[in-house]
Amino acid sequence: MERRNTRQRQLVLDAVRDLDDHPTADEVYLRVREKDEHVSRGTVYRNLHVLVESGDIVSVKVSGGERFDRRSDDHAHLVCTECGSVKDVPAPDVEDARREMERVWGYSDVRASTVFAGVCPACQKKSQAAR
Repeated sequence: MERRNTRQRQLVLDAVRDLDDHPTADEVYLRVREKDEHVSRGTVYRNLHVLVESGDIVSVKVSGGERFDRRSDDHAHLVCTECGSVKDVPAPDVEDARREMERVWGYSDVRASTVFAGVCPACQKKSQAAR
């Protein structure tokens, strides 16, 4: 089903692109409200998921929630388990695994999303300073 591109959806997309640090839905909502105070939280959330479905943005599932990425190219994410920050990192080569899943299990159009987790340098410093 073709969806029309609404003004609100464009505001949401622009907010995700402006907030290039993998914003939460609430951060996107606050940015959209700066441009149009009449846009509801529900409208922002609904449009975020429409944009994910259309491939315009990517949803990154992290502990405690979901973040949104303006990049839809092939890459992975590195998430800090302490502060929740998300960084884009090169994707590991998964092409052989994709082909194997299609061959063995009969799936088509197999996609992969890779999330690595660890403690970022800033949180390591905080932890060392607290000792």
